[in-house]
Amino acid sequence: MSETMKLPGQLVFGLDIGTRSIVGTVGYRTGEHFHVVAQCIREHETRAMLDGQIHDIHKVGSTISEVKRCLEEKTGRKYTDVCIAAAGRVLRTMTTNVEYEFPADKEVNGEDIYALDSMGVEKAYEEFLKTNNTEMKFYCVGYSVVRYYLNHYPIGNLEGHKAKHIGEDIIATFLPDDVVDGLYKAVGLAGLEVANLTLEPIAAIQVAIPEMYRMLNIALVDVGAGTSDISITNDGSIIAYGMIPIAGDALTEVIAKHCLVDFKTAEQIKREAGEKETIEYKDIMGLSQTISREKVLEVAAPVIKDMTKQVADKIKELNGNKSVSAAFVVGGGGKLPGYTDELASQLGIQHERVAVRGEEVMLKIVFHEEDARRDSLMVTPIGICLSFYEQSNNFIFVYFNDQRIKLYDNNKLAVVDAAMQAEFANAGLFPKRGKELNYFVNGKPRITRGSLGEAAVITVNGQDADIYTQIHANDQIRVEESTAGEPAALDINQLPEYNTALWVEVNEKKVELPVFAMVNGNLQSGFYGIKENDSIEFLNYYTVRQIAEFMDVIINQDMNIYVNNKLADMDTKVYENFSVIWTMEELQLSDRDIYGSGAPDTYANLPVDDGSYVKSEPRKEETNLFMGENSVFNAGTEVESEGGGAPETNTDAAETDAGTTGANENKSVEAVNETEASDNSKYNIPRTIQVTVNGEQIRLEGKTEYIFVDVFDYIDFDLSVPQGSGIATKLNEKDAQYMEPIHSGDVIKIYWKD
Repeated sequence: MSETMKLPGQLVFGLDIGTRSIVGTVGYRTGEHFHVVAQCIREHETRAMLDGQIHDIHKVGSTISEVKRCLEEKTGRKYTDVCIAAAGRVLRTMTTNVEYEFPADKEVNGEDIYALDSMGVEKAYEEFLKTNNTEMKFYCVGYSVVRYYLNHYPIGNLEGHKAKHIGEDIIATFLPDDVVDGLYKAVGLAGLEVANLTLEPIAAIQVAIPEMYRMLNIALVDVGAGTSDISITNDGSIIAYGMIPIAGDALTEVIAKHCLVDFKTAEQIKREAGEKETIEYKDIMGLSQTISREKVLEVAAPVIKDMTKQVADKIKELNGNKSVSAAFVVGGGGKLPGYTDELASQLGIQHERVAVRGEEVMLKIVFHEEDARRDSLMVTPIGICLSFYEQSNNFIFVYFNDQRIKLYDNNKLAVVDAAMQAEFANAGLFPKRGKELNYFVNGKPRITRGSLGEAAVITVNGQDADIYTQIHANDQIRVEESTAGEPAALDINQLPEYNTALWVEVNEKKVELPVFAMVNGNLQSGFYGIKENDSIEFLNYYTVRQIAEFMDVIINQDMNIYVNNKLADMDTKVYENFSVIWTMEELQLSDRDIYGSGAPDTYANLPVDDGSYVKSEPRKEETNLFMGENSVFNAGTEVESEGGGAPETNTDAAETDAGTTGANENKSVEAVNETEASDNSKYNIPRTIQVTVNGEQIRLEGKTEYIFVDVFDYIDFDLSVPQGSGIATKLNEKDAQYMEPIHSGDVIKIYWKD
């Protein structure tokens, strides 16, 4: 290249990695023209590629390095990024429709169209996975928009129009992971990173069929060495892609067998047959031989017929089981005389409507080298460069725990997207709770959750990160799975229904009775550790017999027993603040104020065994604060002391309760209740709070204290499918942290950011 030649700041390096040769092109675009600054072609020394797939990555990488050095010498530039195209044996396509509705009418801009395309590719990939149950992992290597819709009506270009609703039909193309991975590794060995990946027929059509011709039903056939790639246009769009794994190499092989020469010599004979009447060569015996052009075509004719039949059948399949109006042929494999005529016959169209496309379609291509190649072999390499401007940086590769994964780049990729693509369990990103504890309280099921473990440890390129940290091409992401917390553990005395003591009046004296719970039919103290599926019943009464046994009193059978001043017996139930009298006397109701001492209007109604109500003393301060309206008791179950003796007294619990009683004297019930939450925390007693999340009331229960992240256990918020750039968390209209405490009455908002 002349030292005086001035080049623009950015040059695009395109690489057509073919089965027989690698073609490198460097150029830039100005307006509607593309300037080819330099070209370089290198053939593979061995058959390192077959049928469009790399078989020897190191040899292909070495040839790419030669092409790169050649272009660097010609242009005086160093290249680190390259655009490539894929051709695969197992090409799959998926056509789908995607729609988006704006909140209000707006002018559609480029970002809206890009977002719609992204949605289309993602939907196509989801549908592809549902219909292709194969062990191979596929990647989307290119897409084309078939048709846009503006307010449900077809339109050529959305940009600039005012719309409420936009949509598109899109065709996406998928290739197996090993095809894509081999390409990336080969260019990596040459010190290059992929700036853009497309499909060979998508690249070829950029040059061979300009947009003004796409209204016609035309087929483009890119006949390479190992594959014949096909694309179809109609009504202004590319409507289908396809591929068959047979091309120029099949012709070379049949010539090699007939002439008894090696593959490289046969390739030379095939090329010269298109230019000379007689071809000279040496066979494997070293003998000089000649063959006429007609003989070469005669030998190749059966293969050409078979190849063109397969191509024609694929074209008809992709075109709705009918032929096309015309076909263009590019690539070196289609230059052999007779190919286009046979393809026309197989398609059933006039022969002049099938033609090799070369320099005549390069009207907007400017070549800066005097000896630049301008034939059909250059259509795809130039198209690869042009694809950079059309679909730049649609995909990136990152490393997730040393696994190389490909992501569709919407400029908002985060660690969570890479984790999903790598099929890393969503639960492994968030702190996991320990095993929950399931049990029953007074017949109703209840769950206590285990404690939270540690969150996942995430780094991006060695720096601390979280699941919302943005990622870029070639980032190194490492995630150590989150851990599970301790299993749930709970003693009976930590339940809100638990009451440390029951106070009754016996013969005008206050008596404190320890409270026990019935667990699976057995009495247990407050220190009993609840086990899975335990059935717990809280008994809020003693029988007269149990009170007597606890007090170590023997009641004479001739004694009269009164409960709340009503004649009773040994099995009568005695509840909180009831009065009990046993005496040899027969009391007259007129002898005692049946309401006890004090003004009757101040006393609470309490149940009596026959269902009637009498007045008794109001609940004293000694009453446990957790024995309120939320307590549920089974009054139909009697409590029998084990072995006929008195139940074991919980002295420590009684002392604690007594201390609390003294501290709360002269306080209103409301004031005491305000301290309930702190008391719960102090004694590690779970409590229930109610918050508003996105406008709905949510009850949280089973813990002594709550933090923001606990809310996710109670709401339906799908983290596996990101719907924005990140999650917005608000607590009482302020930004919230996941570990921030929350309280009853708080207003919480959780939503995806745009």
